[in-house]
Amino acid sequence: MKTFCGRPNPTTGVLEWVAEDEEYDYHQEIARSSYADMLHDKDRNVKYFQGIRAAVKRVKSRGERAVVLDIGTGTGLLSMMAVTAGADFCYAVEVFKPMAEAAEKIVQKNGFADKIKIINKHSTNVTVGPEGDMQSKANILITELFDTELIGEGALPSYEHAHKYLVEMGCEAVPHRATIFAQLVQSERLCSWNRISPINVGGVQIVSSSKLKLCAGAPSVCDLQLSQVPTEDFQPLSAILPMFSIDFSCPVSSSPAKHTHKFPAIQSGSAQVVLSWWDIDMVPDGSITCTMAPAWAHPDPENVPWRDHWMQCVYFLPLEKSVKEGETLELTAFHDDYSVWYNIHSEISCSSAKEIQYSRPVCTCQAHMVWTRPRFGELNDAQRTDCYIRALQTVLTSDDLCLSVSDGCLLPIFARILGAKKVYSLESFGMAHKVIEQVIAANNLTGTIHLLDSRPELLTSESFGGEKVSVLIGEPFFTSCLLPWHSLYFWYCRTALSQHLEDDVTIMPHSASLFMVAVEFKDLWRIRSPCGSCEGFDVSVMDEMIQKSLDFRESKEAESHPLWEYPCWAVSGPKEVMTFNFRQHVPANALNSQGTLQLQREGRCHGVVLWMDYHLTDDITVSTGLVQPPNKRDHCKWNLHHKQAVYFFRSALEITEEKICVVDYSLTFQPTSGDITMNFEPRQSRDANV
Repeated sequence: MKTFCGRPNPTTGVLEWVAEDEEYDYHQEIARSSYADMLHDKDRNVKYFQGIRAAVKRVKSRGERAVVLDIGTGTGLLSMMAVTAGADFCYAVEVFKPMAEAAEKIVQKNGFADKIKIINKHSTNVTVGPEGDMQSKANILITELFDTELIGEGALPSYEHAHKYLVEMGCEAVPHRATIFAQLVQSERLCSWNRISPINVGGVQIVSSSKLKLCAGAPSVCDLQLSQVPTEDFQPLSAILPMFSIDFSCPVSSSPAKHTHKFPAIQSGSAQVVLSWWDIDMVPDGSITCTMAPAWAHPDPENVPWRDHWMQCVYFLPLEKSVKEGETLELTAFHDDYSVWYNIHSEISCSSAKEIQYSRPVCTCQAHMVWTRPRFGELNDAQRTDCYIRALQTVLTSDDLCLSVSDGCLLPIFARILGAKKVYSLESFGMAHKVIEQVIAANNLTGTIHLLDSRPELLTSESFGGEKVSVLIGEPFFTSCLLPWHSLYFWYCRTALSQHLEDDVTIMPHSASLFMVAVEFKDLWRIRSPCGSCEGFDVSVMDEMIQKSLDFRESKEAESHPLWEYPCWAVSGPKEVMTFNFRQHVPANALNSQGTLQLQREGRCHGVVLWMDYHLTDDITVSTGLVQPPNKRDHCKWNLHHKQAVYFFRSALEITEEKICVVDYSLTFQPTSGDITMNFEPRQSRDANV
């Protein structure tokens, strides 16, 4: 059966009704899940197994039957570990039906069906008793309910309910305890993801609105691979502080709470950001610990396990605070049932601060709801801004009527300051419209920049005061973009606006190029790699399930990743594979590109990366991909503010000196859909000596 789904096309801007298979959402959920990543997490798996063995042993030493409750069982892996360790019976709870069905098959295939019962329910709906889901309460509680923030997937309510209704008092728990750590730092780079710094344009300083300056910021945590942030990009103002611990073997509360740590500042600076992560102790004495610490804080920095399902957190303080070396400070961690946030006080203000109950940060300026954190970083990128200013200085004159087409864009302000006679900005996203209005007002430009909130095809001559546009500009950036080429919406807007453009209109950027490079990933390949066996258990059913969902659609498409967080090496040179000429209309016919990419570096080729370059003028280009030419020795250097598109091969291609290896490619830009269909075939062509 097919279902009609209304879906905005990010490239054309049109709402499209698409007939989707009724299993589309299911396949998408499986294909984009982190199950493969977790199964490849050797450190996690080994330490869970060690903790489970120890818990079963403690129960058995008391002469008790070992009855396990495994909440969020996923593949059933932890339950199979428990039975292998000697547990008498396991109740494995999994709310996601397809996953529960896969767990049933995996448990059956590994010969544990008589000792593991899969319960397809949320744990808070599980019943205990002769007619219930569980015959009796469990005395061992095993869970893996954690996200990067520890509690963001509802771990606290689930534990709270389990201790009340599903497990015995004094039960064993694996993990036994979690501890959240924090470090107060000064970091202009990280802070640039949350604020707009003053921008100098032609000797005039552009400032953000007062609302943005006073706003506490977005309520959601910023999670990332903190090991990839160079240590020179932040200055620690505190030691690494253990903020609070949760003992999972005891009753747990999901009620809001706060935990304060007093400490001396280790150097002077501006307290801007809190870096945070957590450890889980698998046994009560803390001898088996799984830590999420980044490399520079890890007990074994040369052997930090890679994982993408658990990363590290960045929290932006509501207001920056100047601190002096040696000054006594209090850092407070607050949490509700799903999230954590922080605030800081000096000792002098602590007595009054104790009376204040801080609520969860909420954006009051709307900018944090319009601009993502990478977008804030992009707007603060001085080198990038300089490219646009130099390009505008090249194309603008004092007689120009300038129209900007991008979302939440500062270019119209630049254009007005640089002398354009009239400036219009197409801001069809209502919230972005309000944010830009605030910035315009903060810079005393109200009335000099006209914001338009219509779709481009609905604009009339009256929209521009009866005049025609002589300069059309864009970054281009649109909030709906998911993949690099989705910003070709600028091209569709340019085409729709043709009747309002002068015949010799200047367009900036005048064109865009799609580039690609073949890569070997250090670790990211794991998210797509089959596991086969995990700690001696056959989980190939899961591999088959994921591959089936990938083959439904995802394996034929590229997916976006911020590659500065995921080290990789180029195994080919970068290659321009398509060009889009914005001086012309979107063509009626498809654009095609076919060819062969020769691989040049020994190793393994996991796939190709694609990105867009925008040619602002003949001499000025901004890239959303590689920021410097790759070499065979170092990791690729990627744009920090954009996600690149990654097309994973079904299996890696081994590259050796003895074989000439290539990737055959075929790409088609479909003007009607605005999408790019692609096919890549990695192969060994012939012996290098032939």
